[in-house]
Amino acid sequence: MMTRRWMLAALAALTVTAGLAGCASSSPQPARYTLPEAAGSAAGAEATHLLLLRPPRLAHYLDVDGLVMQVDDITLVEARGHQWAEALGRQLERGLRLRLAARLPDTRVMLDEAGVREPGALSLRLELDRFQGRHDGLAVIGGQWQLRDAEGRLLAMAPLQVETELDDDGYPALVRALGRGWDSAADQLAEALRRAR
Repeated sequence: MMTRRWMLAALAALTVTAGLAGCASSSPQPARYTLPEAAGSAAGAEATHLLLLRPPRLAHYLDVDGLVMQVDDITLVEARGHQWAEALGRQLERGLRLRLAARLPDTRVMLDEAGVREPGALSLRLELDRFQGRHDGLAVIGGQWQLRDAEGRLLAMAPLQVETELDDDGYPALVRALGRGWDSAADQLAEALRRAR
């Protein structure tokens, strides 16, 4: 009789413990973000230039699901509960194409995924090693761009560095600041393209 009561009590305790463990291990779904939309415009028949945009190359630590935060001068952390809704590289590629098309109405901006060579076309290559939030309340974008002619000759090359203040605390404010920073990067690139022609 005593053994049976003890077994029932042990079973009840085990059931409660398992239930609590199940509650503790269930975590909420991560918040997912997309970069703000760019106000793009397609080049019309008046387009006299062609720009082939290569997909941006991302540093390995940026090519992840979570948003990246730099928490001190050397430490980077990928957020688990705050993730990109779509691969960051694809968002950057699409956003840059639309932003450059809006800033260069005389230019047809096309994606160059296969390395296609078009007579007279310029090719823009971009490598990013920073696209993150920083502990001092800034969104930082950094890397390098190259502009090449149709034969692959280097016409211009320069670093890309943009820092944008967050309007508020939190990941939504970080994503919006990164979007404004990407606007500034497109401004810099469009100006460089005008000078290189």
